[in-house]
Amino acid sequence: MIVNLQTIVEMIVNGHNLHVEQAGPEDGLAVVLLHQGLGSVQSWQEQIPVLADAGFHVVAYDRWGYGDSDPRPALDLPKFTTDILDLSEMLQMLGISRVALVGHSDGGTIALYYAIKNQGQVSCLVTIAAHIYVEAKMEPGILQLKQAFDVDERFRKGMQLAHGEKFEVVFHNWFDGWHRIESLSWDMRPILSQISCPALVVQGTADEHATPQHARDIAAGIAQAELWLIEGAHHMLLKEEANLFNPRLLQFLKRCGAGNP
Repeated sequence: MIVNLQTIVEMIVNGHNLHVEQAGPEDGLAVVLLHQGLGSVQSWQEQIPVLADAGFHVVAYDRWGYGDSDPRPALDLPKFTTDILDLSEMLQMLGISRVALVGHSDGGTIALYYAIKNQGQVSCLVTIAAHIYVEAKMEPGILQLKQAFDVDERFRKGMQLAHGEKFEVVFHNWFDGWHRIESLSWDMRPILSQISCPALVVQGTADEHATPQHARDIAAGIAQAELWLIEGAHHMLLKEEANLFNPRLLQFLKRCGAGNP
């Protein structure tokens, strides 16, 4: 349950509707939460009230195609060009000129790209299980989720709760997107050095979709990066390890400024 909720708005961004939720004081450092490839605003339910209570201005939204935002015919991953344009336009419409980005999985990749393209705007960033290339471990994890979607009624109901009647399109957009042949040659490592802000790179050692080396490679590419490998944690550590993750998240963000002591 989200506390300290200020507003829930529907915004027309680049021609489509985005569902945007804000919490916490308006004069706090803006912290934008970017959900994972099958997620929504609901994915951050363990973080939003904690961040708001700490004095941050939290902005969480359903990216185009997800949750309560408009349906979408396809995703443009792995480069997420449209999502990056949407984030830029949304921040401009909200009057936010300085921001901290916190992204999980696909959302972490978007945060990295955004920090490269908008260096002067990003105070700091946190990535959780982000992707910067396709490694061998990703394919079995994706196929495991495909099997769960096909046969696990509990998984399907969870998707429907998050995305409504478009839940099947959400899944297939994500699955089909990561299976494009061009994704196999994608690699962000050569451009990570363009990120000039502090970064916290987080991943569980038991992540189903990436090895710890993936997080090491992200941290190695960013000059001001801290690496935090959480022993035994899985891909969905935001929920499963919230009691461990949230205090470290707050500590890092407060170094960016504006959180209450």
